[in-house]
Amino acid sequence: MPTPKARYIMLGGFLGAGKTTAVAALARHLHAQGLRVGLITNDQGYELVDTALLRAQGFSTEEILGGCFCCRFNSLVEAATRLTEATRPDIFIAEPVGSCTDLVATVTYPLRRIYGDHFEIAPLSVLVDPIRAERMLGLAPGGRFSDKVQYIYRKQLEEADVIVVSKADLLDSTRLSLLKDRLAAEFPHATILAASARSGSELEPWFTLLEQAEQGSRPPLRIDYDTYAEGESLLGWLNATLQFTASSPADPNQVLQTLATTLKTQLHPAEIAHLKMTLSPDTGLGGIAAVHLVRSDYVPELSLSLEEPVASGQIIVNVRAEADPDRMQTGLAETLLQTLASMPGIQLTLEHQEFFRPGRPEPTHRDTAICP
Repeated sequence: MPTPKARYIMLGGFLGAGKTTAVAALARHLHAQGLRVGLITNDQGYELVDTALLRAQGFSTEEILGGCFCCRFNSLVEAATRLTEATRPDIFIAEPVGSCTDLVATVTYPLRRIYGDHFEIAPLSVLVDPIRAERMLGLAPGGRFSDKVQYIYRKQLEEADVIVVSKADLLDSTRLSLLKDRLAAEFPHATILAASARSGSELEPWFTLLEQAEQGSRPPLRIDYDTYAEGESLLGWLNATLQFTASSPADPNQVLQTLATTLKTQLHPAEIAHLKMTLSPDTGLGGIAAVHLVRSDYVPELSLSLEEPVASGQIIVNVRAEADPDRMQTGLAETLLQTLASMPGIQLTLEHQEFFRPGRPEPTHRDTAICP
């Protein structure tokens, strides 16, 4: 393990909150200061878009797959060890599963207790998408999750040391002020910040806190694991990989946007938490195209684009929604048929797919005493 202590920063938040964009922005900020950074991503399934996005930007990234950090605690430590052996990071940034909560008692407190000689722990940040937060807190109309899914959302905020309104540039000053006031009233223990990793605005106060402050000590989250498990079981997971080929080079950005828009339509009226896709060309300089959607009533947006047409490549598809997995499987199959019909000359071969609901959380450790 690293000497002196490495800093462990965890950025939580519900699906679609903007964690991966924030992780990349923080990593670039730290790297610019001459610090070595290691990233750890996490998912219930396999073939993770977030890992592809971060690696495409040149970051050393490890994955913890098949379960959340709390249930794969030993794998989390092993991932940190592998990164240490490879690049000796000064700082680890961990991005947990977006449907996971109770991270203080099951991850950061055990890290402090068992590996306190190796890590110093930054305050837990929980990010919120501002539009989703307005709806979940009753400040605005729009699509919402069912009560038991909302239970997880609110528990994430309840245990946060810092709540960050990400994508703050989506709201005008009046709406942003109202949202921050509501968050402060309902979660008074947390520091409330607003920033935009995409535009780069207001990041400095948050990043400074992550670099300098240490997680304090307070009682662990009071949580009903039965309700938590029932909430997770309402969410459907879709992971798939496709091989893309074209009779003549095609616009990869258009391919992704067509796929994402069609799949969104196929899943209606299910509430989508996030939909992400990447296209990695089989040849070229390593760039990728990426599209994302974080609310069902919005349109898919390109977050990364490729300037040149592509003849072949791999597409990764991740969708998290309050939907039955069988319906998601049917929706993907119909999406492929419609996309092929609307874009003559391309082929999409399904290489891997998985559709499931997360199982009951079974933490490796859960420290119920206040950590010193």
